[in-house]
Amino acid sequence: MGKLTVTHTIIRTEKEEALKELITGDEAIARGAWEAGVRFAAAYPGTPSTEILENIATYPEIHAEWAPNEKVALESVIGASIAGGRALAAMKHVGLNVAADPLFTFAYIGVNAGAVVITADEPGQFASQNEQDNRNYAKAAMTPMFEPSDSQECKDMLIEAFEISEKHDIPVLIRMTTRVCHSKSMVELGERREIPIKPYTKDIKKYVAVPANARPMKVKIQQNRELLKEYSNNCLWNRIELGETKTGIICSGDCYLYAREVFGESASYLKLGFTNPLPDQMIKDFASKVEKLYIIEENDPYIEQHVRALGIDCDGKNLFPLNGEMTPEVIRRVIFGEEQALDEEVQAAVVGRPPTLCAGCPHRGFFYELGKRKNVMVSGDIGCYTLASGAPYHAMETTVCMGASISLGHGAQQVFDTIEGQTPRVVSVIGDSTFFHTGLNSLLDVAYNRSKVITVVLDNRITAMTGQQQNPGSGYTIQKDVTEAVNIEALVHAMGFQHVRTINPNQLDQVKETLDWALGMDEASVIITRWPCALKKFAPWDVEEFPGAFTETYLVDQEVCIGCRKCTRTGCPAVVFQFEIKKSSIDPDKCVGCSVCAQVCPVHAIQKVEA
Repeated sequence: MGKLTVTHTIIRTEKEEALKELITGDEAIARGAWEAGVRFAAAYPGTPSTEILENIATYPEIHAEWAPNEKVALESVIGASIAGGRALAAMKHVGLNVAADPLFTFAYIGVNAGAVVITADEPGQFASQNEQDNRNYAKAAMTPMFEPSDSQECKDMLIEAFEISEKHDIPVLIRMTTRVCHSKSMVELGERREIPIKPYTKDIKKYVAVPANARPMKVKIQQNRELLKEYSNNCLWNRIELGETKTGIICSGDCYLYAREVFGESASYLKLGFTNPLPDQMIKDFASKVEKLYIIEENDPYIEQHVRALGIDCDGKNLFPLNGEMTPEVIRRVIFGEEQALDEEVQAAVVGRPPTLCAGCPHRGFFYELGKRKNVMVSGDIGCYTLASGAPYHAMETTVCMGASISLGHGAQQVFDTIEGQTPRVVSVIGDSTFFHTGLNSLLDVAYNRSKVITVVLDNRITAMTGQQQNPGSGYTIQKDVTEAVNIEALVHAMGFQHVRTINPNQLDQVKETLDWALGMDEASVIITRWPCALKKFAPWDVEEFPGAFTETYLVDQEVCIGCRKCTRTGCPAVVFQFEIKKSSIDPDKCVGCSVCAQVCPVHAIQKVEA
């Protein structure tokens, strides 16, 4: 055993060899939550933040929950903090838009036990509908903010964030990015600190944010900000690394690692890890030591604008791209005019292909039929089914945000109904998890304001797009406890809808007849397509409800096949057209027996393989 040392706010005993592990940033946040004594954590799944709560859920000391949406997750965290337990909320960047309402007021009322909000931004838009920079939220809400650059910092900054939260009576934001979330680096593991639950005291002036109470709350935040400026200028998270002083670089998060890879010791760095408020004095000191100053940051000129406001000349977004990742390749191209040569052999081997619905996906049959309808506007949402906007279906015309398909469709239908003549009918499509997220309020709008939108809830029994997470309709919590599964049909009836049907989307005749039924009425209706995701691990009740699902395969009798390629228009990746013989075939390793291709074959060349 070695001597006792103090590292940041963590006291631990040094050993000859500290326990280290190679983990992602998301895993490190989870580990940090455990070490910091967190008792409650809530989230809604969204790339690249999903794995944070999934890993937190493996620690039995922390009660973890998938919430129906990010607003609910953060409000639950606020309650846990007020009750005296350290709490954490995690979400992707667009999720913070949903949670912004409680975040701003939470900053006013403050905490009892510490509270941290993780926002996982997506420079480059790998799995998101926009590329917003959530550093702006910290500035607008006046909350302290950390920006880790690797997994060790993810863990250490999270632990420090809880100390800052409790010391300054305010929630703290940690801004991560895709590369930080998903990249791995070595992390020194520590022990859990058992933080006692703080006593709850009734305090109406603190926790009731009516105007009379909220006005002095804002003054408190502004005073806090001045104290945090001193912290920012003196904390270990913001540091100057002097190398050659001809070039100076100010950066934060993963951009520090990118810049280091390009410049090495040939430049000096101001690495910022605590970025709201920014360290004015440190920035001035650093700028005075270098000849040429670059601000390297992803997305918005958050740091650059602040540096320019201090009267310091610098280069930033006048040279670097306003969007996308600020990778080493981008930096080399901008600063040195260097283009990285592509490996021609690798490029030749790469096959370009668009994303597609999986073999056996229950959305395929439905969109195959919906895409053939005329004079119909399809209002879409966020999920696997968003792929229905592309070939071969072309059956989705809008996608804005979670839950918008129904309310957007409602507004469009109300306008269409004011136009004389045969105007389009709107079909709004939404997944089960997204329906629970924000579709419920939108559907209430349809019921309350009496539009004739046709709403389709695509219930594939799981949150598929982000990796098979549980939701209020699946029957399990994140910690694998059995819970009540929401009955969507009963819920829709309770809202007052009279015309509701639940169908198997793989049965094309049933899909066609149901669409005819809904389009034939001049009233609102709801269609629920109920069939599990082909990748879902079945629960006992799934086995009971869907006996034999995904146990069959089909083949093409090439003696009968006429090469019409109708089967390929279903978009199934298991179906392949062999151009050399002008016949279709089915990959038996991909086929899971949905039978959609067999139903569209005009000559019955596709048959089930008999056991």
